[in-house]
Amino acid sequence: MQLITNPRAIEEQSMRIIEDHLPDLARLPAGERAIVKRVVHTTGDLSCAQLMRFHPRAVESGLSALRAGKPILTDVNMVRSGLIKDRLAALGVAVDCLINHPEVVTRARARGTTRAMVAMELGAPKIEGGIIAIGNAPTALFTLCRLISTGQAKPALVVGTPVGFVGAAESKEELISLDIPYITMTGTRGGSTIAATVINALLLMA
Repeated sequence: MQLITNPRAIEEQSMRIIEDHLPDLARLPAGERAIVKRVVHTTGDLSCAQLMRFHPRAVESGLSALRAGKPILTDVNMVRSGLIKDRLAALGVAVDCLINHPEVVTRARARGTTRAMVAMELGAPKIEGGIIAIGNAPTALFTLCRLISTGQAKPALVVGTPVGFVGAAESKEELISLDIPYITMTGTRGGSTIAATVINALLLMA
């Protein structure tokens, strides 16, 4: 086997391998197909393609928000740090994460609840027309769904891929039930790398 060392060549061959193993991807709209391929590429797991779910307006809404320079809010800093910085700068998109904000820490401790919940309560209402990406905490997604349902948060797109065995699958099911553009991965799987990958795929398309 000849070792490929050129980064672009490695990515191109990876994408060809993914397409060869997942011929059904050709049936997806171009934007959704690009996102699924990047998620599979990031995880090295072909089965992830079957778990991805898209609201019909998700890609369009996400791209419109990015092109308009609308902000992004993340639940944890790992999602934030995984985003492509030069693409964000080129589009004039600011990214915020309140998980370590002193007010969040104080309120969460006083209430005996997760910082992710409090951070979403404080941050989500300020992201009208922007993107909210949740890659770690099911409690953050449950909170966001409540804020959307009550009209307190109006994001253009929710990328919801929290991971785990307590509430992750259920929070994503609740997201899917809402009339809001979303991109998610069903079940217990997910994570910050998945959320960042989805946003990066949109950044590259934008």
